[in-house]
Amino acid sequence: MNNRLKEYRESRGMTQEDLAEKTGISRATISRIENNREVNLTMKTIAKIASVFGVEPSIIFML
Repeated sequence: MNNRLKEYRESRGMTQEDLAEKTGISRATISRIENNREVNLTMKTIAKIASVFGVEPSIIFML
C-alpha cells in the first residue's frame, strides 16, 4: 500500500523508534510499511499511526 508515512514522520523529527513507542507497533513493521513491504496492514494499525499525526488515515495512506 502506497503511503506518505516516512514523509510525515521525518517532517516531525521523529525516528522510526519514536513512532514505534507512540503506536505500540514494532520499529521493523514501521520500516516495512514505509518501504511498502507490509502487506497485512490492518485498519487498526493504520488508525494508530494516523492518530499520532492527528490526521485522517487517508492523508498518509492511499486508501
